[in-house]
Amino acid sequence: MTLRNERVRKELMRDISEILQREIRGLCGVVSVVDVEVSHDNSYAKVFYSILGSDEQIERTKEVVEKSTPKIRFEVGKRIRLRLTPELRFVYSDSFQKGSKVNEIIDKISRGEV
Repeated sequence: MTLRNERVRKELMRDISEILQREIRGLCGVVSVVDVEVSHDNSYAKVFYSILGSDEQIERTKEVVEKSTPKIRFEVGKRIRLRLTPELRFVYSDSFQKGSKVNEIIDKISRGEV
């Protein structure tokens, strides 16, 4: 990955996180952008995100994110200075849930419940 790609990746992570928090209505959980993979020409970006919430909140938020992809891309285009705004593809990651389960197990062990 070139230095320019890395800069674009970091900018996208920051901007998309901010857009999700401030611009997108209907999100039902805590949404976090975990990582962004950018193509070599910056025309395509795969956005990995995670959601902290109940199963219903997660499903609802995934729907909202998918439906909001064009709006998110438009907002990114206004913020980032590129010749072409990258095509965005959102990929759900369950890293929050896995981390939560690990923390629960550690707490149980420390309390002697396991």
